Amino acid sequence: MFSLKQNSWFIRKVVIWRAVASIAWSVLLLPVTTAVFVLLSRFSLFHPIQWISDCTSLLMASSTIFSLVVLCGVVLITGFFNLEFYTLVPSIPCSRMALLGTVLHPRQCVHSLVYCTMGMLVMWCASVTIGGRYSTLGTPCRQSESGEVATCLNEYHLFILLAGAFMGYSHSFLGVVQNMYYVSFQPIQQYKYPRFKGCLLMVVKCSVVQALYSARNFAALYFFFGYIPKTWISSTLNLQIDSSLQSLDSLTGLLDFSLLYHLSISGTFLYLTWYLTVLLFRIYVTEAYSFPVQSTFTEDAEQCLPKVLTEKTTLVMKFLALQDLALLSQHSLSRRLEVFSLSQPGGHPHNWNAISGECLSLLSELTQRLVAHQDAVASNGRVKSPSASSDTRSASSSSSVVSGTEGIAETPRPSVPLRTPGSVFKSSVGGANSALTAPFTPDVNSPFSSPALRRLVGQQDPQSPWSGAVQSPHIMRRGPKLWSASTESQSNGSPLASPAPASVPSPPAANQKPSFLAQWLQNRREQVKSFLAKRVLIVYLFNKLPEASSQALFADSQAHIWALQGLSHLVAASFSEDQFGVVQTTLPNILSSLVVLLEAVDRHFKLPHASSKPVRTICSMGDSTYKTLRFALRAALKTAIYKITTTFGEHLNAVNISTEHRKRLQQFLEFKE
Repeated sequence: MFSLKQNSWFIRKVVIWRAVASIAWSVLLLPVTTAVFVLLSRFSLFHPIQWISDCTSLLMASSTIFSLVVLCGVVLITGFFNLEFYTLVPSIPCSRMALLGTVLHPRQCVHSLVYCTMGMLVMWCASVTIGGRYSTLGTPCRQSESGEVATCLNEYHLFILLAGAFMGYSHSFLGVVQNMYYVSFQPIQQYKYPRFKGCLLMVVKCSVVQALYSARNFAALYFFFGYIPKTWISSTLNLQIDSSLQSLDSLTGLLDFSLLYHLSISGTFLYLTWYLTVLLFRIYVTEAYSFPVQSTFTEDAEQCLPKVLTEKTTLVMKFLALQDLALLSQHSLSRRLEVFSLSQPGGHPHNWNAISGECLSLLSELTQRLVAHQDAVASNGRVKSPSASSDTRSASSSSSVVSGTEGIAETPRPSVPLRTPGSVFKSSVGGANSALTAPFTPDVNSPFSSPALRRLVGQQDPQSPWSGAVQSPHIMRRGPKLWSASTESQSNGSPLASPAPASVPSPPAANQKPSFLAQWLQNRREQVKSFLAKRVLIVYLFNKLPEASSQALFADSQAHIWALQGLSHLVAASFSEDQFGVVQTTLPNILSSLVVLLEAVDRHFKLPHASSKPVRTICSMGDSTYKTLRFALRAALKTAIYKITTTFGEHLNAVNISTEHRKRLQQFLEFKE
């Protein structure tokens, strides 16, 4: 219990205090951004002295100070949402329907509602700061018939407020579509200030571009539907509509340069406030942290690198530990010696065993994931029987890492039948309960599922041409290698099934017929499914997105890249620094794991869409580095093997590994890879 309390206090100290520091800096930057907004909103080219004096007096006004207090509250809520929604492993939907389900999720709806409210608050502060015709919602006007003074609706103020709500929802929506809450670690470490200064221009540019896009879209939306909120608010608040003024839901009303200018700079101020908070949070959370390799005191053992590497509850701590491992393996001689040291008393390499064991576990899990995905794709999603799965595992284990190597155990393949390739998308660092790494795979039992989707997961429509004999010659060539069946079943074109074991007799067939109601419901369900499967919109929504499976497989590969870098540099450094030979005992296992992973990665890149590079976005705050993680992993894997082979050279011939792996390593020794 004491160690758990210590560990939770340590995590709270590292993660939460970094988030608090990022929020504090965002609040401190508010007066600067507000002053720039005031200067731009009151800009006057022909009266510069009056412009500066008006801006100075406005910055000292009580309304501006109150607006700053409101903006501080907005920044605090934004920082809380950053801490609550951030993820180190992006969520990658496999279809447009899955993406739509994410957008309409109740949690996301609450998020969108809060951001709409915050957008209206920021725009209210902006309208009060601009003043003039934007200052209040109600304005005095004179009725044309009676000539009495009444309170009329100020449509300019309403226009700005509704634009803030629209921009707030756009920000929330793009946060899902562009994975804006995905936090990636930089490959080259920088101090906080140089990194912030380097990203500041990009943040300003993205704020301007997004504000212009949002202003254009909102103006078009208000042109068609602007009369609805205007009529509802005027009737609810008992405000009159001044007919002498030009309505903004018309073409002449929207073609107002002053209105569009103030809308654009207000939107830029809104997005800049949010984007700066997001940027500072990313910078602080991903800052490198140095963990002690070993501790003299027992109560500090939970804070040491070998213990934090096995962290399961807080993903960011595991990533920081792997990042620290990669850095110490390259730049810290004294800490590397601590990794190679022996425990006293006893003389056991506990540090090296824990670190290398966790790294190999990560690499083995990724290999298992890739092999399972390749099997699912090769079999077109058809579920193997348990006997076939056991035969496959026994065949693979006899020809893989275990063969020719003593003491090297291969991670077994998963025996759970695979419904889709998406079922293998589980984070190696997030655990089984991590909802961040699981892609959004559509339900194949839904009446909206298409024949292509059911074919992918192995559930075929009897009316489909895919039912029965396989039509594709490519799948015909793969059939004999993956499946065994009688000649009769192949000639009849029936679905292939593995025979039941001889020792277990099959139960007699039941002569019970389904009831009339059940049969009628089943027929109606099949008719609806067949009807919907022919609709273009349904197929468009449920068709699998290209590259989605490949991106989801490597969504958490930053952890594997650090494991490869740390492991390879430590092994290379042990050639001259390992005085006790602790690395030599695990060197065969390390080399075999790297080669097996390389073979799995090479086979994966031969699949469709796996080697195609994604389209680069022009300007977006969403981090899209996860789309190229598979290429970075392949490069890091080859670099790791080259690092070891160039250091050990011909000494690797004395390492006890299998013949196939030795031949593959020889290609690296000869620089042919």
